[in-house]
Amino acid sequence: MSSENTALEATRTEPSVLDSLKRSVVWNYGGTFFFYFFGWQLVFTFMGLWLKAEGMNSTNIGLVSTVMALVAMGLQPIYGYTQDRLGFRKPLYSFVVVCAALMGPFFQFVFKPLIGVDETLAAVVGGVYLSLVLMSGVSVVEAFNERASRANGFEYGHARLFGSLGGATASLVGGVIYAGNPDNVWWAASLAALVLGVLLFLAKVPHQAPEGHRSEADASAHKVSKATVLRLLKDRSFLGFVVLMFGTAALYDVFDQQYAIYFSEHVLHGDPETLFSRVVFIQILCEAVVMVFTPWIVNRIGAKRGLQIFAGILVLRVLGSAFVTTTEALIAWRLLAAIEMPFMLVSVMKYITRMFDVKISATAYTLGFGFAKALGVAVFSLTFGYAYDTIGFSSAYVVMAISIALITGVASLLMGDDKGREAPTGELADGADDEEAAPVGV
Repeated sequence: MSSENTALEATRTEPSVLDSLKRSVVWNYGGTFFFYFFGWQLVFTFMGLWLKAEGMNSTNIGLVSTVMALVAMGLQPIYGYTQDRLGFRKPLYSFVVVCAALMGPFFQFVFKPLIGVDETLAAVVGGVYLSLVLMSGVSVVEAFNERASRANGFEYGHARLFGSLGGATASLVGGVIYAGNPDNVWWAASLAALVLGVLLFLAKVPHQAPEGHRSEADASAHKVSKATVLRLLKDRSFLGFVVLMFGTAALYDVFDQQYAIYFSEHVLHGDPETLFSRVVFIQILCEAVVMVFTPWIVNRIGAKRGLQIFAGILVLRVLGSAFVTTTEALIAWRLLAAIEMPFMLVSVMKYITRMFDVKISATAYTLGFGFAKALGVAVFSLTFGYAYDTIGFSSAYVVMAISIALITGVASLLMGDDKGREAPTGELADGADDEEAAPVGV
């Protein structure tokens, strides 16, 4: 980068949340997060209840999640590489949106009848479809929106907080919809996807590069060389990042998978299920509030330190749940997730764009976060599911906490420090050549 551009980068000020909210582009991308995670929360909140009501047994309900994770492991590398080649073009994102818009028809006319014919086949088909929308599709949504945030000069976390608001809203209104007619939950998800499609169509993206930067022959595809990807895979910091996501982001999900059961076992008065749903609603709202401040904190301490804070809070939450099981304590442990998630989301994106080539930021995200997390979920779900049955939740949580701490320690030794680094913005956000993308005087 030229000295002039370095000086410009150094004088760039961080946008505050108020500055961000004054810009229509933030509301546009925030809206895409809101409606995507509205549908996401509906599925993960009500799918188990719906499948059980339709007569599917617990084993096949678990199979749905396993298939989702396995399909995601296969699709994540393909999605990441494809999105990096597409740059700011939207075909892959649009494919995810179309799949999401078919949620109502799929559940009503495919999934539901198939359960009556063959539960196992229904679980496999449902898992494949839902992975396209959720466990695989989420990487496309996150990676595209993060790249667009850098190009448009706003903090990713300031738009991502709308996703938390969408999840909270889904938790609140989804219960009312489900009580009226459980099938309508999936039609509500389809409606949310249609709104998402409109917002995606309107979303502002920069030109791929200044005129003259690429020849006409190059205009149809964003150049991503195999050598660049191979360098990423050999990078020690990337290896450490993969290890960390495998052992922390995955165990975050595994811990929460059956926490509602553990919660219900220890809350012996009132209605534990209703209480838990209200706690989750409050947690997601608090998550949105914390997301406002997290980018500012991570910018000062570094993304690596932010990821370590996320892992540390997760260890505390898991250990605390093992040893202190009063109703108030269990609520507090769950609410700690409102701090964990923002630190993880913001730090993951900042570490990737500061430490690795931004030309392949989507590949780095889908491999380093999506694939590693899906693999961890597949491995640890079975491991700790067996542990819950054999040694009990409390003992299994102690083992889980020790595992998270050890994996975090190993990963921290491998990962380089990003503090003081900045991700490229503006025209450079998509990996354009520094000199051509940001000429002196522009």
